[in-house]
Amino acid sequence: MTRGLLLLAATALLTPAPSSVWADELDPTGQWTAYEGGNAALPPMGWNSWNAFALDIDEEKILGSAETIVASGLAAKGYRYIDLDEGWWARRGADGRLVIRTDRFPSAIRSDGSTSFRPLTDRLHRMGLKAGIYSEIGRNSCGQIYSDDKAGLPSGTVAEREIGLYGHVDQDIALYFAEWGFDLIKVDGCGIRGLPETSPRVLSGEFRAFPPLIDSDSLGRTDIPAVRALFTQVTEALNRHNPDKDFIFSLCIWGSADVRSWAKNVGNMSRTSEDIFPIWGRMLFNLDSSSRRALYAQPGSWNDPDMLYVGNGEFDADHLTEARTHFSLWAMLNAPLIIGYDLRHAAPDLMAILGNERVIALNQDPAGNQAVLAYDSDDVQIYAKTLADGSKAVAILNRTSAPLDAILTADHLKFRADANIGLTDLWTGESLHFRGEHGFALAPRQTLIFRANGKRALPNGYYLSEMPGSVNPAVDGITVPQPEPVTHRAILPWQATHGTGEHPRYGGWGGAQADATPYGEELAIAGHRFTSGIGVLANSRLEVRNDGFTRFSAMVGVDDSARDRSEPVTFAIYGDGRLLARSAPKYFGESPSPIEANVAGVKLLEIVARSAHPMRFPDPVTWGDAALTR
Repeated sequence: MTRGLLLLAATALLTPAPSSVWADELDPTGQWTAYEGGNAALPPMGWNSWNAFALDIDEEKILGSAETIVASGLAAKGYRYIDLDEGWWARRGADGRLVIRTDRFPSAIRSDGSTSFRPLTDRLHRMGLKAGIYSEIGRNSCGQIYSDDKAGLPSGTVAEREIGLYGHVDQDIALYFAEWGFDLIKVDGCGIRGLPETSPRVLSGEFRAFPPLIDSDSLGRTDIPAVRALFTQVTEALNRHNPDKDFIFSLCIWGSADVRSWAKNVGNMSRTSEDIFPIWGRMLFNLDSSSRRALYAQPGSWNDPDMLYVGNGEFDADHLTEARTHFSLWAMLNAPLIIGYDLRHAAPDLMAILGNERVIALNQDPAGNQAVLAYDSDDVQIYAKTLADGSKAVAILNRTSAPLDAILTADHLKFRADANIGLTDLWTGESLHFRGEHGFALAPRQTLIFRANGKRALPNGYYLSEMPGSVNPAVDGITVPQPEPVTHRAILPWQATHGTGEHPRYGGWGGAQADATPYGEELAIAGHRFTSGIGVLANSRLEVRNDGFTRFSAMVGVDDSARDRSEPVTFAIYGDGRLLARSAPKYFGESPSPIEANVAGVKLLEIVARSAHPMRFPDPVTWGDAALTR
């Protein structure tokens, strides 16, 4: 340890940690708290009926799609989940039991007059597949509230048409999993946003009012704790009725209620935005809702920018460049690869895209690192992703509808510029080598995607920003959720240019970032810039899994982007709940200070940045060059 570090450590021992009730959540727990229930160590892959058939589903379409996935070889490549979306309910019986539409699912008829999906799920299981079901967190579903297609909706009395989980969580989850044998549940949230007392369908007596808990346009008008509590009830029921833990819990409240911040503690995958459509601008919109959230996805819980629209609209067989881009980006983001297309009629070129094993391997890489933005602009983005074997994946996206040039540098990959870098194109299989940098010409809307090998700039370990799958922002310092202003805003397909346009709506602005401040600026402390590091707000606690590394180090301080600047911040490192190192209080404008700890044998690190007093809007702080090394 250097003389400066010894002095820092000595000062830290003499500096008492701030203590007050408000800071309890910053105290170390020694436990990884991101969700690990269920069966989602890798992003789920499969097929969902909604984009292909909407409410018009039946047994023939479901089984035909499943048989195509098996016969085409997609199942062998990982596409296992066959998910029934909305359109299967008949009604809720007087005993509370859900009744299946036997006109569409004849195998559900039982001799005692009841209905069961067990024959269907058993058949899917015999095919080597998994079965998924759709439900709703409120009383009534999205189709009931927003669709005029009555043929595909439940019928009966007001009570019989209340087919959602609300008031029936334990009964329905037991039915779906323990009795009917499903392996995945997708839970929507229209029933807790779309039925105020002023709704025409409430005024007409069609449905009961449900005072809205969600306002999709306003975090301030949304009851975030109440929404989270409802979904947590489902988590608890899933654990009760799946002792083997073989289930997937898919949250679908379209990025509302700040779900991007808390879904990682509740379920296995969570939608980060409103519905995707087969339109280029809408794909960019959904991409952007997840692309800056790498630290909020880990093995067990994944960001979900919505289903794949490969095969439709601007991603169909006449738009293969766009289709490859869409698929490449979802793979880089570790998005669940859920196909939304009638595969029975898919062109061979589309099946080849969905079945590209080299691209699938990036999505299914066991390290679970979502790609991080290495270069960001409205025209070009470069995504870099660390793989389990130490190599990298890199995607270069042309967001525009015109050709342009882009340069990939060794720095983008955190490789040494003076050593050879090898790239393998994952669509063509072609290889190339360069040193320092290499230029590429991109066609309109094209994404080039490569596997990359080179000498690491940090040869004996990883920067934390390279391993987001091992980092969990248990407490990210956000006290008032704010909408993120940097998602691409395309025209809403269902709204055209009515109204005033789509305004920022998805919570998460100010969340922990890899290689950037919480608000997307460059990391810098007193003018010292860092190209690697973690940006987070003060009064935060990040959990870091340690796989055999022996040293943690960083340069710490209050970031130059701070606005309040009145509170000093103390930085601390804990190992398995025990204090390993603590800095002196750091003030805005002070030069960065080194902090390090011996973490040999430590399984879980917790790095904490704590201000002296509570702050309504905590300042950004930087863990510059934060790294685990051997």
